[in-house]
Amino acid sequence: MTATSAPLPDAAPSNWVDRHAPAGLRPWLKLGRFDRPAGIWLLMLPGWQGIALAAAIKGQWPNPLLLFEVLLGAALMRAAGCAYNDLVDRDFDAKVARTAMRPIPAGQISVKQAWAFVAGCCALSLLILLTMPLIAIGLGAGSLLLVGAYPFMKRITWWPQAWLGLTFNWGALLGYAAATGTLGWPPALLYASGVFWTLGYDTIYAVQDLEDDALAGVKSSALRLGAAAPQAVLGFYVAAFVLALAAAWVGGLGPLFLPLAALFGVHLSRQAAHLDITDGAGALKLFRSNSLAGLILALALTAGLWKGPVEALARL
Repeated sequence: MTATSAPLPDAAPSNWVDRHAPAGLRPWLKLGRFDRPAGIWLLMLPGWQGIALAAAIKGQWPNPLLLFEVLLGAALMRAAGCAYNDLVDRDFDAKVARTAMRPIPAGQISVKQAWAFVAGCCALSLLILLTMPLIAIGLGAGSLLLVGAYPFMKRITWWPQAWLGLTFNWGALLGYAAATGTLGWPPALLYASGVFWTLGYDTIYAVQDLEDDALAGVKSSALRLGAAAPQAVLGFYVAAFVLALAAAWVGGLGPLFLPLAALFGVHLSRQAAHLDITDGAGALKLFRSNSLAGLILALALTAGLWKGPVEALARL
């Protein structure tokens, strides 16, 4: 099997890119991580959560068109961000077993071609962003500062996962602003919840690279925490859960939010309980399960639109 057709180590062996995409497109799709769609979900879901929170506060269902725009924008910006990250990290990636066969360090895509890919994805994302309110456009532009700085964080801090949390959950603010044209405490609390959620799941993800990162001189929360990583992840997840509850409380969401929110909390606690820093494959499986965790929270926020019989009677 050639390097172009072989699945990358952190992609599922049965992923659709390696199974069905034309050979000439595979390096480009892998550059944008379309063979590993979990990241698209993890970037998209905070945006969906922000939209769901805004709609629930107004007692409405989320806008389907806005949900689709966030999905498409997340896929494009995640692809651009991954390609940019690979450009910056190409020398590090060549030294790490899990990343050495990515398209840039493997020589399948040149640096100039990768920059063109980044520019094209950003241009298409801008077209989507321009359909939204002015405050959402400003937030979208501001996110580029977070995206641009992220690849350098692993060189200067043990906590690049925290910066990824600030970056990946920006959509919670953008989604809320796109739905309402405003911001406030509920989306701010939801954003803070997402930052801790990402800090937890990306620490789990970093467990895969403990030895290689140490040899390459790359910093991560998993390296910094060592054997204490499972306990720390549990702490991050508790903070994420409490802040999500606070966002719903301040937003005045209804009681149907609580059962699904409890399921979200249970899902996170089980991840922390099953994390083993000596089991990279298990860590990857736990990381991938966060797509479901984030979806559960989005559904919980949507369910919160029902404010209960007291408010229903008040509207009569």
